[in-house]
Amino acid sequence: MLAPIAWRTPPRQYGPWELVTSLLTEALVARGIDVTLFATEDSVTAARLDAVVPAPYSEDPSIDAKVWEHRHLSHLFAQADRFDLIHNQADFPAHAFAPLVATPMVTTIHGFSSDRILPMYAPYQDRVHYVAISDADRHPALRYAATIHHGIPLEDFPFDPAGSDDLLFFGRIHPDKGADAAIVAAKASGRALNLYGIVQDGGYHDRAVAPHLDARIRYYGPVGGAERLRALGGARALLHLIAFDEPFGLSVVEAMACGTPVIATRRGSMSELIEDGVTGFLVDTPEQAVDAIARAGEIDRAACRASIAARFGVDRMADDYIALYRRILSR
Repeated sequence: MLAPIAWRTPPRQYGPWELVTSLLTEALVARGIDVTLFATEDSVTAARLDAVVPAPYSEDPSIDAKVWEHRHLSHLFAQADRFDLIHNQADFPAHAFAPLVATPMVTTIHGFSSDRILPMYAPYQDRVHYVAISDADRHPALRYAATIHHGIPLEDFPFDPAGSDDLLFFGRIHPDKGADAAIVAAKASGRALNLYGIVQDGGYHDRAVAPHLDARIRYYGPVGGAERLRALGGARALLHLIAFDEPFGLSVVEAMACGTPVIATRRGSMSELIEDGVTGFLVDTPEQAVDAIARAGEIDRAACRASIAARFGVDRMADDYIALYRRILSR
């Protein structure tokens, strides 16, 4: 299992790719599969950890991302013949090594960012088995082995049957994620808004978020552990008013697992995750978002959790990947 090296596997706070890598790795080990995890040296796993990268480059400024990413990849592919299969969770750089080894390879595409990356995907699709994380994120120029939605360990997300009167934004502070739209909707609804997440675009934060912060619009930064779970469950609704085609949206699934309905822009994978009128609302305009906030009390919070339990558990994700591995290895 090849993990990214931006963050530890699993991440201490932010790090969605590393989180999914960890969840799948641990689920595979629990099923008796012999897994070697290639990740940063500080990673924590029940699998065999094989690491040469001293620390995540997003946490340690002495780690040059390009230098250590290439060292990380070389370390794995130099011993590729030891493995039945390589599962790449670390984006397209690994594809450069794929023609040099005989070991079958799977790549989970954690969001197809733009056509600019196609030259590192299209030429390798006869050699690498691509997995989309949503049907919405499939690129028409590529062949896919499967669509496998992410899964989460439901037992790690306590159900909050009541929530609160406050609204929630949970994600990167970046124009794509729509923190500014969440602020506008919260103000129009007359409700308080709690924002959580790393600042990924400082200019956007200073321009579109910081000027609005006050006693009712509050920014807490990135959170982990118990505080993160309280944030996800203790809200009237999660506002996910994105300005891009979201490939998946872990926070959407996590919030619903805690019982919090989600109000999301009808873009990307949102219609695959949210049952409109059952676990939240899909909206197309700011006015619809404000109306959805008023109607959030109509959503049965237990139905939100039940939907996630039925469709987005980590065991279902692991089963789907194991079925794919078996299809590949049987050929």
